[in-house]
Amino acid sequence: MILARSRFVHLLPLGKSRFLAVHAVSHLRLTIDGDIARILDYFGRPRVMPEEMAPLVEALGYPQDAVLNTVANLMDRGLITDRSPEEELADIAAELSATHGRDPDALLEHYRRTRSEGALPAWAAGEALGVQALKGGQKRLDILLLGECDIQMEADFLRREGERRGLDLRIAAGFVDDVGLVAERPHDAVIIGALRARRAVAMGTAEENGGDPSWMYVLEARTVLEGLRRVTGKPILLDNLPEPTVQPLGMAERGVHGHRNRFRRTNLALADLVEGFDDVHLIDTAAALNQAGSERFLDDGLVGFTHFGSPGWMLQRPAGERAAVFDQFPDLAQLAAPLNDDPYGREAVMARAHVDALITLTGHDRKKCVILDLDGTLWPGVIAETGAPFAWTPEISGLYSYVGLWFGLHEALKALKQRGVVLACVSKNDDAVVRRLWTYPDHYPKDRLLTLDDFVTTRINWGDKAENITSIAEELGFSRDAFLFIDDNPVERERVRERLPEVEVWGENLFELRRRLLTDPRLQLPRITAEAAGRTDLVKAQLKRTEARATYVDEGDFLKALNVQTRIEAVTDPSSLARVVELFQRTTQFNTTGRTYSAGELARLAETGGGVFVMNVSDRYGDHGLSGAAVLEAGVVTGFAMSCRVIGLKVERELLAAVAARAATHGTELRGQIIPTDRNTPVRNLYRDAGFAEAADGWWTLALDAPQTLGHGAG
Repeated sequence: MILARSRFVHLLPLGKSRFLAVHAVSHLRLTIDGDIARILDYFGRPRVMPEEMAPLVEALGYPQDAVLNTVANLMDRGLITDRSPEEELADIAAELSATHGRDPDALLEHYRRTRSEGALPAWAAGEALGVQALKGGQKRLDILLLGECDIQMEADFLRREGERRGLDLRIAAGFVDDVGLVAERPHDAVIIGALRARRAVAMGTAEENGGDPSWMYVLEARTVLEGLRRVTGKPILLDNLPEPTVQPLGMAERGVHGHRNRFRRTNLALADLVEGFDDVHLIDTAAALNQAGSERFLDDGLVGFTHFGSPGWMLQRPAGERAAVFDQFPDLAQLAAPLNDDPYGREAVMARAHVDALITLTGHDRKKCVILDLDGTLWPGVIAETGAPFAWTPEISGLYSYVGLWFGLHEALKALKQRGVVLACVSKNDDAVVRRLWTYPDHYPKDRLLTLDDFVTTRINWGDKAENITSIAEELGFSRDAFLFIDDNPVERERVRERLPEVEVWGENLFELRRRLLTDPRLQLPRITAEAAGRTDLVKAQLKRTEARATYVDEGDFLKALNVQTRIEAVTDPSSLARVVELFQRTTQFNTTGRTYSAGELARLAETGGGVFVMNVSDRYGDHGLSGAAVLEAGVVTGFAMSCRVIGLKVERELLAAVAARAATHGTELRGQIIPTDRNTPVRNLYRDAGFAEAADGWWTLALDAPQTLGHGAG
């Protein structure tokens, strides 16, 4: 393969090993470091790859894979190409001529908007991109930022925070009313900053604003969300407003119409507003900034009551703007000192908040199970020696003294259970001793404390903890990267990290455990479904089924004894879609394509000719809940996922039969695809076993003359 720098790419030196790479046609602008500039210079003439890669790798000093992935990333952005100059020009001309007859300026603007990256030039700030940022290998998410300076200044910090957390965030930005950008550019989520109407929140008396200072801001927010929902079904993150750190009238700002309370009231109204939209989520800007220290991150104590920018931006103003003050200005060191000389602290704080939300919404690196050590972690000391988990009585202290550290940890873990995270324990101990001593006197706050009943499975023995964790993973059927292990013992932590590098390991600091458990986005869901809240009981029932299966020689006899029942229906109520979203995110084994969906996408599919099908399963051991889902679009099964709890119950064909029956009302053929992943081996034969004919590239087809033959008749 022959690669070269695009004929349309130009490099402009910015000083201090920083360069601006500009694509003359797409207007893509990337600030890059000397290493990336060296790569682009290397491809200034055509190079035969991979034969001519060695000199570049040696010159850069990075591993070959990192350099190859960086080159691929630059190709993806159109800076390096495998096309000749003539072919490249012809490609662009062909793309533009496809819409021949439209305004040429509009055509070119559309072409550029679909390829733009980063904030608008007036608000571009950040570090130069290097090999570390472009080497790839991370999950890609395309994000659109809509708003003014507060959100656009964050663009590069958002990219960096994503990189730190295993995400390749490709970010493009526009103004909040730029619905066209959202309609034209592919994206995975939209983030909206503060709206222009924020200034109106502080204006007018109670009488002039009809008793509600939030009405104009909420009206703009509603209008924006309605406009976006007409062109996208992807998740939308809406920032609420910061709480002012200063007030015009100081203490005299009284009642609900006081300056600060106007913004608090607006945030409450926004929280109510987003509940009326599918897959719209409010980002608590006020809480994020307050936690980090709002005075350092809001400029209302510096330049104006409702700008809500960062004081640090003053440190980065062009020198030419001083002409407005006769080139006279106080020493900026006085401003820089309380900001720790960091002009972009606010952007880093909000980037963390936004990436947290994206991780929760996409299910990236979600943890399904927390495995706990007992002695020294869940209670102080060794229970075999102390004789009880705790020695607390009301006479010794209150609940929030030293014992509160462990009571708070128990309470946080019970909250995770409500979120759908299951608990297990691994302890070097005598099982019978622990079970006998793990009790609480009547005066203990038992509603806050864990018991053995809260755990889906335990390994209380003297065996190696890494082997016990592996055993739990096999028993539950979860991949190892779905586990979080917590242990106070540094030797045990390092042993597990060495033996099981996929497992996340905590426990270095007991003082931070409760906060980490409650705030880590990988332990959160956008909404708590009934299935999530009851997951501990569902998993326990599944383990009982597994035990019962071992007592049967014949699989058919076992299934008959289970009395499996299914209820399959097309979704008409959008409120049930949260569980479908969760199912596609959590399911990695029985998932045909690995595709995930937002609630907005599913709602639109359910409304417009396609179909979203769900399957509820129950048997003699209990109700599995909503355990299967399929998405039908124009005769194609674009998604099919089934919980691991019901794998082996032979119910997948029931769901596929329902999909086929719907497809038969609109066509004569049903198509589905298997996209292999490193985890979806159990689903590979779904279509083959259901009578589909194999086509090319993982596709399977079924003639729809007799779809009823797909079901097995379980119920």
